[in-house]
Amino acid sequence: MESRREALKLWLAGAVGMPAMTSRAAAASLNDDLASAQETSCGQSVVQWPRGIEGQRKADLGDGRYLNPVLAGDYPDPSVLKDGDDYYMTHSSFDASPGLLIWHSRDLVNWRPIGPALRKPLGTCFAVDIAKHGNRYFIYIPFMAAAWSKGLRSFANIYVIHAPSMHGPWSDPIDLGVTDLIDPGHVVGEDGERYLFFNDGKRVRLSRDGLATAGPVEAVYQAWRYPETWITEAYAPEGPKLFRRGDYFYLVNAVGGTGGPPTGHMVVAARSKSINGPWEHCPHNPIVRTTTAEERWWSRGHATCVEGQDGRWFMVYHGFENGYRTLGRQTLLEPIEWTPDGWFRATGADLSRPLRKPLGSTVPNGLQRSDDFVDLSLGTRWSLYASAPGEAGRVRTQAGALLLAGKGDGPHNCSPLTQQVGDRAYDVSVDVELVGGAEAGLVLFFNDRLFLGMGIDGQQMRSYRGGKLSYWREPAPATRRLHMRIVNNHQIVTFYYSLDGKTWTRHGVRSEVSGYNANTVDDLLSLRPALFAAGKGEARFRRYRYRALS
Repeated sequence: MESRREALKLWLAGAVGMPAMTSRAAAASLNDDLASAQETSCGQSVVQWPRGIEGQRKADLGDGRYLNPVLAGDYPDPSVLKDGDDYYMTHSSFDASPGLLIWHSRDLVNWRPIGPALRKPLGTCFAVDIAKHGNRYFIYIPFMAAAWSKGLRSFANIYVIHAPSMHGPWSDPIDLGVTDLIDPGHVVGEDGERYLFFNDGKRVRLSRDGLATAGPVEAVYQAWRYPETWITEAYAPEGPKLFRRGDYFYLVNAVGGTGGPPTGHMVVAARSKSINGPWEHCPHNPIVRTTTAEERWWSRGHATCVEGQDGRWFMVYHGFENGYRTLGRQTLLEPIEWTPDGWFRATGADLSRPLRKPLGSTVPNGLQRSDDFVDLSLGTRWSLYASAPGEAGRVRTQAGALLLAGKGDGPHNCSPLTQQVGDRAYDVSVDVELVGGAEAGLVLFFNDRLFLGMGIDGQQMRSYRGGKLSYWREPAPATRRLHMRIVNNHQIVTFYYSLDGKTWTRHGVRSEVSGYNANTVDDLLSLRPALFAAGKGEARFRRYRYRALS
């Protein structure tokens, strides 16, 4: 590693970022908002991120440039709507309830949360599409049947919700009667009719109000196929996003599989002068693809194309961060350029370097993760995992505490309260008190098969690793109230506990958690902090604190 002095010289020349050991005073003298970190692992170039709320990394460098991700953490399958000078975005929310958190931006880089559009999911929520038609807003949703789902026709079911504003109020989901398809993409044809495209080249015409189908599902398109020698997860054409520019409709697809090998997922495009085809494949396909495991961003795909305020165009898509698959698929922004023959090319390369920021005013960026539980922030700061629509009543706030009613007999089946994170290293803590015959605690939760953390039942501490109760018997005091803390320091996880929240005892076992990712348990989620309460009582949580580490 270079010396701090050498790194400082290079940073001042605009070549690299400051090393992680730089003192706060030295960093402040350069830029009060810029926290810099140097990395040389995996052959990656030096990177730097500003620090926002609670030290969370953010994309806007403050000098007319940005550094991906624009939304750090598990925000996959982005769907973006340009509405005048405003941009709105949401993502696959899967088993989160409430779901479909709406984000707002005016420059595609700084995003603030508005609130959840889907108060009561009917199933696992896959990739959606936001649309505006007339003066009304629509979100087309594929619900996958979950264990707690009721009344769904099939394993995959297409619904729609609508509202007079992106701020809501949003309607209850309306069944479109389309089954066994996912990833709807809305478009208005040259005939003025509305259509939904789906995975695997399927399409259906909609009624004029967009709330019903007006014809059969038909096959209308075959996505570009890559050479058989390429290393991918599966062909799997999905995520169609359509837009019209000039004389052409453009159809942007994802192929190659969203997980699996880092070189699998990719963005491909086609165009046609009619919504009915024929579709011509882009000669530049794939538009985006990770070509080597040395790149910073893996499995890049599922893109929405959108025009910036200055006429420049961009793609918003997702990708896994090299070395940090535990964070899930994060939202990336890449510029594109239009070629003289009417196609577009990606110009951001592997996105490990800062890029020129789109024009537009800046909205307050980010979301505070810490919580004093004055208000119940379900759907923004917290969400229930795999929770049936009526279960939100398990959660309430009272006198600066969050009360969570027990369910099941452990973290795996209690629908814990989870929180997204986007930092490579962080420290979380909370004050846990038992009420009645509950077990409760703090965990890092991937899904019901993979988690780790601590719980107390009044008699002993229970330790969890690998999605199950650990053999380790931690000699923590028998108590009904305990402060718990988890530090995830670049995939090394350490537990702490305290009776007073001041003097901490380190748990006897540390864990390395890079394997807690989608490829381990075939589930496209992320490792994130969670509060759980199991059994017949409830738990009272106070003073939850989140702090990003450099």
